[in-house]
Amino acid sequence: MSSYFIIFISAVFVNNIILTQFLGICPFLGVSKKISTALGMGFAVMFVMTLSTIVTHIIYYSYLRPNNLMFMTTITFILVIASMVQMVEIILKKTSPILYQALGIFLPLITTNCAVLGIAIITVQKNYTLTASVCYAFSSAVGFTLATVVFAGIRERLAITHIPENLKGAPIALITAGLLSMAFMGFSGIVH
Repeated sequence: MSSYFIIFISAVFVNNIILTQFLGICPFLGVSKKISTALGMGFAVMFVMTLSTIVTHIIYYSYLRPNNLMFMTTITFILVIASMVQMVEIILKKTSPILYQALGIFLPLITTNCAVLGIAIITVQKNYTLTASVCYAFSSAVGFTLATVVFAGIRERLAITHIPENLKGAPIALITAGLLSMAFMGFSGIVH
């Protein structure tokens, strides 16, 4: 049980998927202008990242590895993630229109989120068990959400602050992301 706690703390704070591994930067910068959109994207990523890690783990250890087809890992995982996002979108549209409306554009955007593919590949590279993979995927998604929401909160404050003209927009966003990344480095001594 303590190893799962270490995986959780490590994935959320120490090895944050965005701030230390630089996966998922596009949605991090793209949907972080408001806290509400950052939260929506974060919850959608949590759901899809955890579910896709389960499916890709099963496919890898049931079909790819036993048949010595590891060279097909990336393309297989991309196809699985894309089809899962489409399937989840269709199911949500039919069964829960309210949740489908709440996720809105975020669900299709996850198809192109490299963090989802990155986590699926990292879990098989680290030879995690299915339970550890699910813990790592969910924890990484929580870290993704935390970083995106904190960044969105900072960007909301920056929108009402006087910023020199040359720094408005992308420059101040990138400077802020760098400072946030440095702040998360403070957690590096927690887990080895």
